[in-house]
Amino acid sequence: MVETLRKAGEEMGGAVLRPVGVLPQAVPIQAPPPVHPAAYRRMIVTQDPTLQRLLEEAAVVAPTDATVLIEGESGTGKELVARYIHEKSARAGRPFVAINCAAVPEGLLESELFGYEKGAFTGAQGRRLGRFEMASSGTLLLDEIGEMPLSLQVKLLRVLQEREIDPLGGREPVPLDIRVVATTNRCLSDDVAAGRFREDLYYRICTFPLAIPPLRERVCDIPILLDHFIKRGSIRYKKAVSIGPEVLAALEGRQWRGNVREFEGVIERAILLAHNGRIAPEDLSPRVSLQGKRSPYRVGSTLREVERSFILETLQQVGNNRTYAARTLGISIRTLRNKLRGYRASI
Repeated sequence: MVETLRKAGEEMGGAVLRPVGVLPQAVPIQAPPPVHPAAYRRMIVTQDPTLQRLLEEAAVVAPTDATVLIEGESGTGKELVARYIHEKSARAGRPFVAINCAAVPEGLLESELFGYEKGAFTGAQGRRLGRFEMASSGTLLLDEIGEMPLSLQVKLLRVLQEREIDPLGGREPVPLDIRVVATTNRCLSDDVAAGRFREDLYYRICTFPLAIPPLRERVCDIPILLDHFIKRGSIRYKKAVSIGPEVLAALEGRQWRGNVREFEGVIERAILLAHNGRIAPEDLSPRVSLQGKRSPYRVGSTLREVERSFILETLQQVGNNRTYAARTLGISIRTLRNKLRGYRASI
């Protein structure tokens, strides 16, 4: 798979785990030869020395079964690095199973991870495999592990130590043969100090930590990411476009709080808005500014109304990125999800 992606990248003139040339002042983007969409999706495009060193370290640990913790802000490409590790390992071609610990309700996460036997609880009509068993002989990605409740953390610790699981309602443990990779957008050491994450589990999953730098710290990647996403968008929308140096300068001047995910969305929007086949600075998503705005809250509003308005406005400003919104608000993504569910119920 990695070799396939490398060849696809060379056909595109992009970069897959290697540096490429910087864009000229104005580059007409012609639709390249057909490339499978999955190849675009799984490419790691970089010429940043820090990220390249990280990928070299990932390649070193990949052939082993050591547990890897990938840290980084939302949108930096943590799952891409996890897949890279999987594809560089002896488990390549075997299952790669991912579960977002923040997206599954707390009451269901245990059964999602460990599975259950028939009759384990009301409604358990038959045996159901959990994600650990689904990933047998392959790799399991525990995405946003920092959102896992403490009650499950102790069970996960035992699984990582003993390499076996106890399905709900099961009579005996089930042995495992898997590689575990975890990701987080939180500072787990701070969570350990605050009692939100078990210290023993932290040291178990932090055998080999990898920290992905945010996009604002690798501005040198913006030209090649721009090239990559324009080519991909040209294929998707069957629309050839060109850019000028003013567009590149505008992109390099942003902070990109949503990182590569935000960058991708901005370029896709710009391709759709481009007039006469050329992207102009005004085609880029407008930056949100609160300066000069009057407060939307009026005297007499309840605290719940103010909180609801503020949370929804924050979500809108960060492009409905719940992970980043939760971090901005200083709450967990699980708390944010529960509040949003409550708002929907009250409508």
